[in-house]
Amino acid sequence: MTNDTNDFNGIDISSGRIDPELDSANSRIKRVNFNTFSSSDYATNEAYKSLRTNIFFCGTDIKTILLTSCDENEGKSTIATELTKSLAEYGKRTLLIDADMRKSVMLKKGAKGRDIIGLSEVLSGLATAEDAIYHTQDANFDVIFSGHFPPNPVELIGNGNFNLLLDELKKIYDYIIIDSPPLGLVIDAAEIAAFCDGAIMIISNGKISRNNAKQVKAQIEKSGCRLLGAVLNETDKDRRLYKKYYYGKNEYR
Repeated sequence: MTNDTNDFNGIDISSGRIDPELDSANSRIKRVNFNTFSSSDYATNEAYKSLRTNIFFCGTDIKTILLTSCDENEGKSTIATELTKSLAEYGKRTLLIDADMRKSVMLKKGAKGRDIIGLSEVLSGLATAEDAIYHTQDANFDVIFSGHFPPNPVELIGNGNFNLLLDELKKIYDYIIIDSPPLGLVIDAAEIAAFCDGAIMIISNGKISRNNAKQVKAQIEKSGCRLLGAVLNETDKDRRLYKKYYYGKNEYR
């Protein structure tokens, strides 16, 4: 462990992961009881393990991975969370970044009733990255929440700090999973993809048209980001490939 820090554009990030055993001695270390959607369903658990293995086969240069979708309520945030947990269980130091600064569902999972410092505060220069990293109840699983919703999420993503933040975080974590807003609705994910090593599309079975999927795919590729593949979610439960999840119908603004 080291106490050296790197400063860049108002963002301060520790150059080494803080030892959890020092929690009581370091007041800056924060923990949340992050509510994952772990399932006892064998096929679902095996699907996440297969996804994890496929990511390993993409190469050791793939460390920052964007997850996006065509529309909301396609299970993207659930898959991002469970993929992060699966990687952490394998022993990989993994960070989940909630980059949905418009309508986050991550805040409901782990930040109920708490005034969370998150990504928007870091990108605005109001807080350091170390301030925004929360350790979860699972070893090797950390999270950065979206923070307070800013009026200008796209401008915050493109101001240069996001790319610098990822460069520093990659020195600490084996994998960084980024949950972004649906690319079929807002452009945020395309801006983020330009800074990522790879992207995964989440497609809800029977909900998204081929044309919609092609448009999102083209947007990802236009950003220069490597498309690693797609996850077909909400398949027939009788086929037992993936578990079906249900969400509310709040709309993006």
